[in-house]
Amino acid sequence: MSGRILAVDTTGERGSIALVADGALIEEVALDSTDGFAHVLFGAIEGLLASHSLNVRDIDVFASASGPGSFTGVRVGLTAVKGLAEAAGRKVIAVSNLQALAWFGTRPLRATVLDARRGEIFGAVYDSALRTICEETVTKLDAWLATLPAGEMEFITAGYDAPFPGPVMQAPRLLAGAIGRIAADRIEAAQDPSAIDANYVRRSDAELLWKE
Repeated sequence: MSGRILAVDTTGERGSIALVADGALIEEVALDSTDGFAHVLFGAIEGLLASHSLNVRDIDVFASASGPGSFTGVRVGLTAVKGLAEAAGRKVIAVSNLQALAWFGTRPLRATVLDARRGEIFGAVYDSALRTICEETVTKLDAWLATLPAGEMEFITAGYDAPFPGPVMQAPRLLAGAIGRIAADRIEAAQDPSAIDANYVRRSDAELLWKE
């Protein structure tokens, strides 16, 4: 039994939080804010927990999207769950956004893609067990496609439109539910909050990638 997991994603233009219990999604809530999520996140978490008669100490493990994405957004989500976990004496699981996209796939090979701005993409390939086949990278789409392994490939994205050479699945924009369920499968790998770090893929350019 994996217990209760509170999952957070603030890495993109749309954020979300989710409550997962024993591997099942209990509720997922969208976070809508035009100027970041830092000022709405804790209120949303409080509301979600209260609606299920829970408080922070009723959560067994906290999970957060670790990136790639907006530098500020990644930091907001990770900092929030690390702080909550510290306060509650709990551990944290960080989940890549690209791996969370792969959770929605149906094929043995799942190539996941996120818009990295400036004409580039974040991309990776996973198998059906969500194990990494091709490491996460940021590059031009055509260059990335040329590196993909042989085999029937399913492309999974969330709103990114491109001529992919294979079947395409548009995943939901809300990823916290998938992050929570992935975390439930790896509960034994939860770490102390201080051990969790962000996954910017290309740290030095992270902010620039998200500027219009």
